[in-house]
Amino acid sequence: MSLPRTVRTPPRRLAILLTASLTAATLAISLLPTCGLAQVSPERKVRTRVAPVYPAIARKMGLTGTVRVQVVVSPNGSVKETKVIGGHPILVTAAVDAVKKWKFAPANAETTGTLEIVLQPGN
Repeated sequence: MSLPRTVRTPPRRLAILLTASLTAATLAISLLPTCGLAQVSPERKVRTRVAPVYPAIARKMGLTGTVRVQVVVSPNGSVKETKVIGGHPILVTAAVDAVKKWKFAPANAETTGTLEIVLQPGN
């Protein structure tokens, strides 16, 4: 017994429509910002942000995600210490490497806070 034609093979128009939709969705995703970045605390403004480099293996896997990093910022504004709170292991290194290069406004004392870095294919 054979299956009806519409079940075995999709009609050509449907295949074209699906291909066009997938292409449009892929383009829309690639135009999204690569990362979302948060402040450490209201009194410590970010002076220099370095965007993370999206890992090639994550691009191959279609992986996106948020990495949470706790940072200690020294009085001069440089990142003194980082600690990963959560995130996909493939994305963690890219996020931490970028955050270590950030510069914050000077303050009288060290500041500790949490950053959320959202990584998605886009660059």
